[in-house]
Amino acid sequence: MQPVLDQIYKGLIVSCQALEGEPLHSSFIMGRMAVAAKEGGAVGIRANSVSDILEIKKQVKLPVIGIIKQVYGEQPVFITPTMKEIDALMETGADIIATDATARIRPDGSTLEQFFKKIKEKYPHVLLMADVSSVEEAIYADNLGFDIIAPTLYGYTEDTRGLKIDHNEYKVIKEMIKQVKNAKVIAEGNVSTPEIARSLVESNVHAVVVGGAITRPQQITKRFVDALQK
Repeated sequence: MQPVLDQIYKGLIVSCQALEGEPLHSSFIMGRMAVAAKEGGAVGIRANSVSDILEIKKQVKLPVIGIIKQVYGEQPVFITPTMKEIDALMETGADIIATDATARIRPDGSTLEQFFKKIKEKYPHVLLMADVSSVEEAIYADNLGFDIIAPTLYGYTEDTRGLKIDHNEYKVIKEMIKQVKNAKVIAEGNVSTPEIARSLVESNVHAVVVGGAITRPQQITKRFVDALQK
């Protein structure tokens, strides 16, 4: 079988996610969304929750980046935050597991380094993706040994809230590509058009993740409505 990282190289990964309260929240619907993404040429799927991942893996034979969004009280880290979520994702057969890899302390009180070591001790061969919010965090995750790094949380942490990646300059991603020595850098976050996705691939990222621009019709509709009302 072709190695997973080779399978996704220079391709489009579609994030098929719908949280509780969203119109498409359903494992069945996310499974069909994954089929539609595959038919459109996607090389991988990013998915949230055990039930969604299991359904998606039934429907398509594409690499799946698995996450579990789990909130623990007031803790800000919620993307695959503890070993409980890692264990659950390993049971699904997810090809890659993504986790919050910011500098913030995790709900169980552990640092990212401690968490990473726990995962690798238990699952030495798992492919791990670091969702970071800064170049500094990307460098740190690379030094720890993460296989993939993405600026998924840029604009969503306390230090970066409200910021958006400048898609004209790609400064954050370009700097990550320059500074990260071992891991693959994947573009994720605010990729709203095919032109942006193409430009990111040309900037030498390993792959591009697109979510809401494809899989959240309420957001897509709002963009059209906002444009009409200007």
